[in-house]
Amino acid sequence: MSTVETITVPRQPDIQYHPDYEKYKERTRQRKETETLQTTLPAGFPQKLVSPLVWEGSEVVKGENWIYHLKDAELEEVDAALKSFKALNLSLGNINESTFPLPTLRPTLRDLSKELHAGRGFFVLRGLRVDDYSREDNIIIYTGVSSHVGSIRGRQQDTRLANGTSPVISHIKDLTTTFEAEKIGAPSNTADKQVFHTDAGDIISLLCLNPAAEGGESYLSSSGHVYNILAKERPDLIHTLSQDWPVDGFNNPAKPYVLRPLLYHQPATDSTPERVLIQYARRYFTGFQAQPRSKDIPPITEAQAEALDALHFLAEKHRAVLDFQKGDVQYVNNLSIFHARNGFKDAQGKQRHLLRIWLRDPENAWETPQPLQHRWDTVYKDVAPDEQTFPLEPILRKNVGS
Repeated sequence: MSTVETITVPRQPDIQYHPDYEKYKERTRQRKETETLQTTLPAGFPQKLVSPLVWEGSEVVKGENWIYHLKDAELEEVDAALKSFKALNLSLGNINESTFPLPTLRPTLRDLSKELHAGRGFFVLRGLRVDDYSREDNIIIYTGVSSHVGSIRGRQQDTRLANGTSPVISHIKDLTTTFEAEKIGAPSNTADKQVFHTDAGDIISLLCLNPAAEGGESYLSSSGHVYNILAKERPDLIHTLSQDWPVDGFNNPAKPYVLRPLLYHQPATDSTPERVLIQYARRYFTGFQAQPRSKDIPPITEAQAEALDALHFLAEKHRAVLDFQKGDVQYVNNLSIFHARNGFKDAQGKQRHLLRIWLRDPENAWETPQPLQHRWDTVYKDVAPDEQTFPLEPILRKNVGS
């Protein structure tokens, strides 16, 4: 008698970039019925993370104490700093806290950086007079003010994709009227809603040059709050998130994919509190438009598919909603907050246009988990002034693999 051996080849679960709540609930039901799920947390992980960074979205935005309204005297100081920098005749990569001096506003910005790292994890500067300046001057102002929040700017693109130069500013704008959809691989370059995710690096900042005619609200959600819910209700998914995932390198021949966790636990030390970090973007596991998930790399598991949906739907349920006004600059702790955005509609003269910079503040920065160090180095390590570029208009984003 011959024995026939059946080999089951792992297949990618039925999951797409846009989360489907019904698929999520059905996957949850099937897993609970057919699998024995872990009921305790990984060793050392907190049953409940206690931190100012843990918050309920609808509560944290009450009172608007997360908004810092720039005063007239501070705006005059910003204008003087712009004139001072331009008189130096330096390249824009030389913008820093010394070449863009803000003697009276700087202490406030340093306090707000502490709020980013140890308080609620986000704030908005309101009132920059963007209509009074040229595009280049607005970029100088935005970069200069931000250098007092985080003195290190991150590359928005891997240097191997840009001939040794590094764009350190990105334009977040709908490009579907300019480029074919099949060439757009980043949701930020569409008018579509974005699902909850994190970017690369420590601090995400966004300047609103122009809001949309309709929609485009910014959504923030405490990843610590999401952790606490999962730790209580689904400890098995904490195991799943803290184990290795196949992160797509999107046609990176040197690294078709990398294996790393999405969730990291950092025990308290003498100088730092206990922390839980969740770092992920859904498209690295599902693909998006011009960047479908790469072939010939390991698929994610059903547990990982459920975990992705759980992160999104819990973040969505407990989100804070922030409107974007012209001249707002939003600063967000990327290590403690998921972000997303509502879809939007543009109209003549009302085309949503944001500028983005990734920042790091050496004074207040958190320790980078070792599996993320290579990615963080790609963004932040040795970003020389003469390699930095500041495109005045949107360009199609090229991907940097995780």
